[in-house]
Amino acid sequence: MNLLIRADASVAIGTGHVMRCLALAQAWQDVGGKVTFAMAESTPAIEGRLAAESCELFPIRSEPGSTEDAGEMVAFARERRANWIVLDGYQFSADYQRVLKEAEFRIFFIDDYGHAQHYYADVVLNQNVHADEPMYEAREEYTRLLLGPRYCMLRREFVRWGAWKREVATTGRRVLVTMGGSDPGNLTGRVMEAIRRVKLDALAVTVVVGGSNPHFALLQKLTAESGNHISILRDVRNLAELMAQSDMAVSAAGSTCWEMCLLQLPMVLIDVAENQTPIAKGMHAAGAAVHVGSAGCVREADIAETVSNLLASASERTGLSQRCGELVDGLGTERVLREFRLG
Repeated sequence: MNLLIRADASVAIGTGHVMRCLALAQAWQDVGGKVTFAMAESTPAIEGRLAAESCELFPIRSEPGSTEDAGEMVAFARERRANWIVLDGYQFSADYQRVLKEAEFRIFFIDDYGHAQHYYADVVLNQNVHADEPMYEAREEYTRLLLGPRYCMLRREFVRWGAWKREVATTGRRVLVTMGGSDPGNLTGRVMEAIRRVKLDALAVTVVVGGSNPHFALLQKLTAESGNHISILRDVRNLAELMAQSDMAVSAAGSTCWEMCLLQLPMVLIDVAENQTPIAKGMHAAGAAVHVGSAGCVREADIAETVSNLLASASERTGLSQRCGELVDGLGTERVLREFRLG
């Protein structure tokens, strides 16, 4: 019952890979298993969170994704007698997977857009709305595919909200802003500036930033200059509750999308990295979000106009909310865990 997870986090690459693996780690612990995260890159906030979750940390000394990295993983997995190795990151290539398979380990590969030239993993999970089988034509015959939001992995703090139903306000006034665990480009600040243009009585904006965000002092200053209607919170543990209290969100198009879907929260999405673009466009096409543009070119005026229109339209928020609820039912982690028992 030893699960070994290989994932990294940093200000540059963000914390999403580790945080979605944490959902799997929690589920594994809930059935009596032990979890170790093997990491070449991390942040103090992530290390603190994993320690609080009783997950052991093992440092990888080699270049992330290299043959030497894979060799360290094989040696450590043998030492710990790991039942499965989980890989989550774009640095893990076909060659990396092959090294682990030749060492006779079972691999669970978490993917987003089919970046590897070939898949040797026993199971490939792509929980995104745009995932389809042609993305993984280059795979072994034994490789099982888990595709789509029905397999999205949610942490305990969200799963317990699975039966909750949203009531859509006639006029929305409460906006949640969340741009990921690190946000190196400070998109959060640009969104805050955009929302300052929204003219609505009793508007209440809650800005949530991750513990790895390097711009927190600047954002605090911006919050103070914006008046009492904007508050800022850092490294929160009650994000599900904050989502439930909000009428809509402005968010990066990462794995937070699935958390917001469970809470049926209407969302405006901005893709902050290339790998998020198909997620944002897919959510928009599915009628579960409004994609306002990419971080590099989106205009503050467009963000402000989109937020204003969505707050004013109960019918549009209702449609988005209903579609979100159809995509994610909160049972994804349970379905994923079942695959480990089959393997």
